[in-house]
Amino acid sequence: MPDWMKMSLAASIRLVAAKPHRAGWPFIAAGLAIACGGAFLSLWLFWLGVVLALFCLYFFRDPERVPPARTGLVLAPADGHVTLVDHAIPPAELDLGDTPRVRVAIFLSVLDVHINRWPVSGVVTRIAYRHGKFLNASLDKASVDNERNAVALRLPDGRDLAVVQIAGLIARRILCFSHQGDTARAGDRFGLIRFGSRTDVYLPYGTTALVAVGQTMIGGETVIADLQASE
Repeated sequence: MPDWMKMSLAASIRLVAAKPHRAGWPFIAAGLAIACGGAFLSLWLFWLGVVLALFCLYFFRDPERVPPARTGLVLAPADGHVTLVDHAIPPAELDLGDTPRVRVAIFLSVLDVHINRWPVSGVVTRIAYRHGKFLNASLDKASVDNERNAVALRLPDGRDLAVVQIAGLIARRILCFSHQGDTARAGDRFGLIRFGSRTDVYLPYGTTALVAVGQTMIGGETVIADLQASE
């Protein structure tokens, strides 16, 4: 087997076998409890518990990521694929004005890692949670209608960036581990969305997106914009 294939296989194994985030342990434990009960009561109940526990182990996996070292890069806040690259007004609850800015929307299927990571370093200036619907997160109107948690970041150069966690068709819980006033570091974990979702990034004014619709993202590693680019 060629060395590149061995490295690719090893990387895939590390991704699948990554330890789960602590938020997933109650669900994993529930699956194991069902399996234990099924061992005495019913074979189908046993296998249901095993499948549930294995799925939750996979869904809540939390692999380590290595962000690029150079400053000024905007990183993907989540794994998944880009469904939108357009201009849109940031959520009104963030008070970032009503001028459209470049928005990059990343859709996360149930097979993607669901840990959210800071796209840039800065200070959390506002966190606003809004109740809403649970439409398919890949739809454009999900940004407006769906339940969401919006976060505004103030960059060291004074510019603002917004990242929005959006619930999906079967997502029912958005977790944000940060608070207003916290210092964010690019690539660090800041949240989690359970079971299918979307994460939007609203770039600072004048910034150009470096990604295209359909492109696959690796949270905390893939570069979606360069704040220091001069072209």
